[in-house]
This record gives sequence, structure tokens and C-alpha cells, in this order.
Amino acid sequence: MNYEKELNAAIEAGLKAKEVILNYYYHGFHVEIKEDASPVTEADKESDRIIREYLGSRFPTYAFLTEESIDDKSRLQNDYCWIVDPVDGTKDFVMKDDEFTINIALAYKHEVVLGVVFIPARNEIYYATKDSRAYKIDENGKTKKIQVNDKLTELTVLKSRYHSKKEEEEIYKKYASRIKNIEGRGSSLKACLIAEGKAELTYRKGDGTKEWDTAAFQIIVEEAGGLVLDYSGKPLKYNREDVYNHDGYVVMNRKENYLI
Repeated sequence: MNYEKELNAAIEAGLKAKEVILNYYYHGFHVEIKEDASPVTEADKESDRIIREYLGSRFPTYAFLTEESIDDKSRLQNDYCWIVDPVDGTKDFVMKDDEFTINIALAYKHEVVLGVVFIPARNEIYYATKDSRAYKIDENGKTKKIQVNDKLTELTVLKSRYHSKKEEEEIYKKYASRIKNIEGRGSSLKACLIAEGKAELTYRKGDGTKEWDTAAFQIIVEEAGGLVLDYSGKPLKYNREDVYNHDGYVVMNRKENYLI
């Protein structure tokens, strides 16, 4: 199926949200702490509203799963579901390191078929649709195909700036002969850099992420030739009743680098 209409709408929705987010980013915002101890700002809430309203008006029969909206589970009866993280990497946003993202994905029958990741502070966009390759729009508006690299040694691992775990550090030590560099990066940017061929691995152990954290970047990585697998070696599925990624995930450029 061709998802050009959905892709164009997702990009337009993200661009509208980006304007509001950057206004808060550069002119001030208030930070609240949610029940799960994660931060949220006005930018998260406004971005969520803008994206839902824009996409909802154009695809009224599609369901939604977003981080900042109530999940009444009605989406489970729908083959199509927009999965949205209006500001991924809110800690990056709060710390103003420019590495937060907007994630917009579309799932069809539990498989992601479209993904767009915006890097608002850098004016960059990564996107992909099923069986159509992956692309990046750079800060100058130029579009190019992206793909993972072929490296199997001297690997670069991108780790979270704020969510690194002891279990992940143990993996780095276990495969020290294969891993050359370990660098901190924010949000979905880590996976997008792997899709672009600028790194090879990123890990997330445990159930600290949900569907909206991974859906958009998963198809970008896959269409660029890489893989996103859980710790049992299976691709993540979407529009599930339980939205937690309980098994964590590994993003890699090649299956040979599935180092766990």
C-alpha cells in the first residue's frame, strides 16, 4: 500500500508542532512531574494536541495512541493507529541539549508502516514508509536516502544521556573487543544516527520505554537496512494492549552485531 498521503500529513503535523515546541524551548516553560516520575512541559501537551487534531481531521477513522492522551483502548479495535510521542526526550528538552525529537508513526495490524522523527532544534527530519527506503531532510531542506553502514568491528555504541543502566554497561564490557566508542545521545536521535550510518548500536534494557518511544524510529532503521529487536530476538509489534516494551530493545546496523 502507498502511504504518501499519510506521510505528507505526518510531516505537516510535525512541522506545526515544531513551531510551538521551539517557542517554548527558546522562551521558557514550566516543568511538571507525572505519576511515573517523568517530566512533562506545556510543549509536550501542546504538541500532542496539534498533532492529534491535524491528523484526526484528515484521517478520522484512524485510532490514536499518544503519550500525553488518555488511552481508552478503543484503538485495539482499529487496524490503523497513529502512535505519537509529542516530545521524545523531555529531559533533553529541559536540559536544552537540542537532542529531543517528535515521533509520529502509523501502525497497521500491529506493524509500523510509517515513521517520522523530527529533530526540531536542528531542523532535521528522518522518515520512512514500508518498502520505500529511509530518508533524511537536512537543515537546508535537502532530501537524501540513508542507510546503515556495514561495520562489524570497532563499533560505536550510542547510549542514553539520562537513562543508562548497569546492565547495558556490562554489555559494553563484555564486547569491549568489538566496541571502540561509546557516546551519549538523546531520544530517538540515537536510532536515527544508526539508520544514517553514523553509529552501529544502541541498547535499552528493561521496561522503561513504551510504543511511542520506538515506533517511528523502528521503521526508519528497518528501511535503512538495520534491525530493531527485543532481547528475545524478535521485532517489536505495535498497537498492543500493553504498551510497555517489557523486553527492552537493541538497535543495530547488522544482525551480526546483535550483541547481548
